Amino acid sequence: MRSGDALRRDVLRMVQHAAYSIEKREKRTLSDDDYAAVIAREVKTRRESVEAFRNGAREDLAAKEEAEIAILAEFQPQQLSEAEIEALVGEAITATGASSARDMGKVMGWLSPKTRGRADGKHVSELVVRTLATADLAAHDTGGHTT
Repeated sequence: MRSGDALRRDVLRMVQHAAYSIEKREKRTLSDDDYAAVIAREVKTRRESVEAFRNGAREDLAAKEEAEIAILAEFQPQQLSEAEIEALVGEAITATGASSARDMGKVMGWLSPKTRGRADGKHVSELVVRTLATADLAAHDTGGHTT
């Protein structure tokens, strides 16, 4: 607040208010994981807003939302790299025995606790769909026998 950075102050106040609202509604004190989930939800909301503003040709508002995302990112856990996400997806598919898109729920259930707050859920699910589709195609190409 003393630095005079109004945007930073406002973003942090919004997160603080969102957390307070949850505490009041659920009548409990939030844990560190709960706070991380609040921040992740705020980031997700802003990413959706960026997309909507860009589609509406409002680059000024999209830039403001991106600046808010950058502020919130300072308080999030270290994000997973693309290679780390791909490795986790492969591990999840192996661990759950998934072989087709019908197994998406099992895979995402296995992945969610490991990626929560550290990767965009939408991106992770897209990667799972793509990987399972590739595995499904490979199974059909080999006459139903996976290698």
